[in-house]
Amino acid sequence: MNFEGLIKTLLGIAFVLSLTGSQTTMDRIENVGQDPKMAGIENPVEKSDYQPVRMPMPAPRMEIKQANSLWTSGRKSFFKDQRASQVGDIMTVLVNIDDNAKIENKSEKTKDSSEDVGMPNLLGLETQLTKVLPEGTAAASLVSTSGATSNTGKGKIERGETIELKVAAVVTQILPNGNMVIHGKQQVRVSNERRDLEVAGIIRPEDITTNNSISYEKIAEARIAYGGQGMVTDANRPRYGNEIMDILLPF
Repeated sequence: MNFEGLIKTLLGIAFVLSLTGSQTTMDRIENVGQDPKMAGIENPVEKSDYQPVRMPMPAPRMEIKQANSLWTSGRKSFFKDQRASQVGDIMTVLVNIDDNAKIENKSEKTKDSSEDVGMPNLLGLETQLTKVLPEGTAAASLVSTSGATSNTGKGKIERGETIELKVAAVVTQILPNGNMVIHGKQQVRVSNERRDLEVAGIIRPEDITTNNSISYEKIAEARIAYGGQGMVTDANRPRYGNEIMDILLPF
């Protein structure tokens, strides 16, 4: 098989795989010219791909009330504290990043050097130089060197980020010192574009506000990821072939 035949074979295989391996592609071809179909109302628990939610939960705790008393053991105050305090509780994380950085650096280096070495008199041996060295060698100027170097460097970095989001997070672990590990994930799909937001880290209970929220800068070991998947994201992303060629090509 020649090179042209090999290329046609590979293109044909890629086309067949794109049709058979993507049900979405086939559905779009079948529904050309038709209005989008509405999904029926059904019990989500009975769907084949339904998965029940499993989240960390606190250990069972019995509340003991004293006779003729409004106080319940385990409370932090007389009124009920709505802030997250144990595994499984939910709180709100406020992500408000408005970061700007500008770094500009410039350096210059210049160096000139010159060295002269001679031997006008050395026990009369200077008269014997022409017997060892080429004729015309002068003892007063045996070695003469000079050098010059010049380096110039410039660097500039400008970066700006603005993100303002809110996400609910769940307390997944209570550390021995009382700090809490939280994790939250949010997905929003509009048409063919899905936005993903994920937050994780360690917080102090005293940093939680009275409305059961915490700002992102008070999260230690914070991991904040914001991205998406869909047609808009795919349009801004290079094709797999381009990415592979950029990795493999040495020029």
